[in-house]
Amino acid sequence: MGERKGVNKYYPPDFDPAKHVSLNKYRNSHPLRERARKLSQGILIIRFEMPYNIWCDGCKNHIGMGVRYNAEKKKVGNYYTTPIYRFRMKCHLCVNYIEMQTDPANCDYVIVSGAQRKEERWDMQDNEQILTTEHEEKKKLETDAMYRLEHGTVDQNKLQRAIPTLSNIQEAQSAWKDDFAINSMLRRKFREEKKILQEEEEKDLALQTKANLSIPLVQETEEDRRLAALLKYHSLDSYEDKQKLKRTEISGRSWFPPAQAPAGKATDTLKKLGLAGKAVPPKTLTGGSHVAIGHLGIVRRKSREGPESLRSAGESMEHGARTGGQSRDSAARGTPQQSSPVADSDVLPAEGTASTSCSASLSSSLVADYSNSSSDSEVD
Repeated sequence: MGERKGVNKYYPPDFDPAKHVSLNKYRNSHPLRERARKLSQGILIIRFEMPYNIWCDGCKNHIGMGVRYNAEKKKVGNYYTTPIYRFRMKCHLCVNYIEMQTDPANCDYVIVSGAQRKEERWDMQDNEQILTTEHEEKKKLETDAMYRLEHGTVDQNKLQRAIPTLSNIQEAQSAWKDDFAINSMLRRKFREEKKILQEEEEKDLALQTKANLSIPLVQETEEDRRLAALLKYHSLDSYEDKQKLKRTEISGRSWFPPAQAPAGKATDTLKKLGLAGKAVPPKTLTGGSHVAIGHLGIVRRKSREGPESLRSAGESMEHGARTGGQSRDSAARGTPQQSSPVADSDVLPAEGTASTSCSASLSSSLVADYSNSSSDSEVD
C-alpha cells in the first residue's frame, strides 16, 4: 500500500531532484505512511500473527494460532548479537493488551503480559527431533578436544543404530523410482479388477432377470455361503398329507348339486312390480297357510263407502264369528244347531277371531291393482 501511494508519475512544477531527491521528502512523509507514525519512539506498526494458542486474561476467551493483529514492534534488548523484539497488540474481543517478545535462545516466543499460553509443548529430545546446540556447549566443543572426541563418538554410535532404518527407507523409496514399471503394474491390476467386476455384474443381472428382482444385489461372502449350507427349505405339508386332505374334502362333499328355485310367472310378475327384493311379513290365515299380501300383487285402497257401512260390516263379521263358535260347540255335544244365512256364509274357527276379523276387513277393502299409476292408490 505504501509503495502504491508513494510512487506516482506526477511531479509538481517546484519539485527539484537535487534538493528533494524523492517525493516522500518533498511531501515530508514516510514510505510506510501511518505504520510509521510512532517511528520517532522506536515503534513500528506491523502485522503480527499469533504463534500458538492462548487465553486472553481480560475476557478469558480462546485465541487460536494464526490470528493476526496490528502490533507495535520495538527492540528491547539483544541475545548476544541477535536483537530481542517485543510486540504489543490489543485483543479483538476486549480492551485488554497483550505483550509478547522473542526468545532467540529457545527459538520461541514468550508471553510478557495479558495472556496465558495453552501448553502443547513436548521435549524435543524425547521426540527424537533435531536439537539446537546451546551456546555453552558450542563454546566447549570449540575449546575442549576431549569433549569434542567424546561428542563425536556418541554421534557415531547414534549413526550405527540408525543405519538399518535408513536402509529400509532407501529400499522403499527405490521401488518407486521406475515410473513406467509402476504404472504398468497398476494398470494391469486395474484391468484384472475390472474384468472381475464385469463378470459379477453379469451374474447379478442374470439372477435378477430370472427371479424378477429390482433390488441391487450385494456381493456374497464366505459367511453367507456357510449359513446357506446350514439351511434346508421344505414345504409345510408332505405329499401324503395333501392327498389325504383332498380325499377328505371329496368324501364330505354332497353327491347332488344344489337345488335352484325355478322361475315362473309369479316371479316375473313380482320383478315387474318391484317387490321381489322386499321382505314382507307373512299373514296367517285360517287353513294354516302363510300368504303374504305383497306376493299376491294386492295394494290397499281407500274405501269409497262411508264409515257407517264399514261399521255394519264389522258387526256382521263379529256376529258370524260368534254364531260359528256356537255351531261348533253344538256339533261337539251332538245337538243340531240352526244355521243362519250370515253364519253359513262366514263360518270361521273360534281360535282365530282376531285374524278372522282382520282377514274379513282386508277382503272388503283390498282389490287387485296391476297398474303402475299411484294416483288412485295409497299404500299404508
